Amino acid sequence: MTGSNGVVKGWDEHAPGVLRLPSGRLVRGRGLRHPLDTAAPTPSYGVYLLGGRPPEVAWEARWLRWPDFRLPADRTEAREVLTEAWRRSAGERVEIACGGGRGRTGTALACLAVLDGVPAREAVAYVRKHYHRRAVETPWQRRYVRRF
Repeated sequence: MTGSNGVVKGWDEHAPGVLRLPSGRLVRGRGLRHPLDTAAPTPSYGVYLLGGRPPEVAWEARWLRWPDFRLPADRTEAREVLTEAWRRSAGERVEIACGGGRGRTGTALACLAVLDGVPAREAVAYVRKHYHRRAVETPWQRRYVRRF
């Protein structure tokens, strides 16, 4: 969805799964096992955190190999992909998604919060308060965010 000035309009901050970062950037987290709301705008960029290749989408996307309940297979690549997602969220509709939308997605959103200025030790609490109360499911995911 593009505005009259040619700039991509962002997410509706009150829509399900949309996280407002402290800078005002909006990012949508989603569980791929849940049906996509056909009334909602589509992302312009998506990052899919799965152990296997994600389904094809009609927008630009990156796959980050990240098995369920685990950490990214390649942490250097994860930092690059998440930094790119954070950068693009300044003017694009960025979606972060995994199977259920809580563990891996919550961990990635907490990393975006760190990139946005939230202290690493507070990022999990920030995402649990503003995205999903059970985001970031495992102790090693919480540790990953603190060290991000």
